[in-house]
Amino acid sequence: MATQRSQTLSSAAYAKLSPHPYLLANLQPPNPGTPSSRTNGRQPTQPRPPSINTASLSHAHGSAVVRTGDTTVICGVRGETLTTLQIPNYRPTLLGIAAADIASTDELRDYDLLVPNIELATGCAPDFLPGVPPTTLAQTLSTRVYSLLHSSRVLDVQDLRIYHEKSRDDADGGGEGDDEHMQDTHGADIDIPAREVKAYWVLYIDLLFISLDGNPFDAAWAAVLAALRNTKLPRAYWDADRELVLCSRQEAPVPLTVSGLPVACTAAIFTAKDRLKQSQSRKTGSEMGSFWILVDPDRFEESLCDETVTVVVDRFGEGDDTKILGISKSGGTIVGAEVIRRFVKVAEDRWKEFKDAF
Repeated sequence: MATQRSQTLSSAAYAKLSPHPYLLANLQPPNPGTPSSRTNGRQPTQPRPPSINTASLSHAHGSAVVRTGDTTVICGVRGETLTTLQIPNYRPTLLGIAAADIASTDELRDYDLLVPNIELATGCAPDFLPGVPPTTLAQTLSTRVYSLLHSSRVLDVQDLRIYHEKSRDDADGGGEGDDEHMQDTHGADIDIPAREVKAYWVLYIDLLFISLDGNPFDAAWAAVLAALRNTKLPRAYWDADRELVLCSRQEAPVPLTVSGLPVACTAAIFTAKDRLKQSQSRKTGSEMGSFWILVDPDRFEESLCDETVTVVVDRFGEGDDTKILGISKSGGTIVGAEVIRRFVKVAEDRWKEFKDAF
C-alpha cells in the first residue's frame, strides 16, 4: 500500500520560497490574540542573550570571545612599541605644563595608536568563500569600530605612553636627574619635567568571525570592549644607552584603563509591504504601512530589511544616567525622532544585559 505524501511545505521551504510573507505571517498573525513573534521565536524587541569569555588566547595581551545566538566573534589585542622617531607627524610636548597638554583622543588618532582589523572567516556564512579579497562588509565594520574607539574615548593615551625617566639615567651624574629649568619671556623660571615621551604602545585589535548570523557590529564592538578590559601591557621604559624600549620581566603587567561601558544596540526595520510595493509607494507618495523594530536581527531578517539603526549608550557611572554616544542610520524612511526615542529605551535594557555578561 503506497503511503500518501504530505502536500504541506515545511517552514524552511516556505521561508526560502516566500521570505517576506513568511516573516510577515509571524509578525502579524491572523488571530488578534496571538502575540507577534519572529521566525526565530523571539519577540520583535527581544535580543539574543550575550555570552562573553575573556583571556581565550594565550599569546595575546588581551582577548575575548563574544557569542550572541549563532554569531560568534573572537578578538585579540596585541601591543607593539613605536618610537616617536618613527612617527612622521609627532609633536613633542612638555609634560606637566597644562597649556601644552594634548587631548588623549588627538594622540590616539593622529599617531594611529589603535589599529582594528576585522576578518570574516571562510565558512562563517554561506556568502563568504575562500580565496576572495576582503569584503565590503569587513572593511565597513573595521571603519565603524575605529570611529567608535575614538569617539567613545574608552582609552586613555596615558596608558600607551612610554617615558624616558631622566632620573633613571642621570642618577650617577651627581644629581643631574632633577628637573631642568628654563626662562620665559618675562625671565621667570619654568620647570621642565624630568621625563619625556619617547615611544608609544600601538594596539593591534584583530577580530575574526567564526560564525555570522546577523548583526555583526554589536558583537564585534562587544568583543573589542571585552578584550580591551582584559588587556595587560608589560611595564616598558626607554633605555637611553641603547636608545630602545625595554620591558621589565620583574614587574607585573599593567591593565588598561577602560572608561565606561559603551554598548551598541542595532535594530532592523521590517515593513509590511514588500520591496516592490515600497518602490511603487515612493513613486505615488502613499503610506508605507505597518512596520516592526527587530532588535538584534539575524541574517534572514537582515536580508528582508532595507533600514537599520544603531544606538550606542552608556550608563556606567554615578547616577546611572544614560549617555547616548552615537546614533547611526542606514537606508529607509521609517526611522525618525519618535522611533529613536522608543529605541533608546530598548538600548538601555540591552546595556544591562551586556553589563551582567561582562
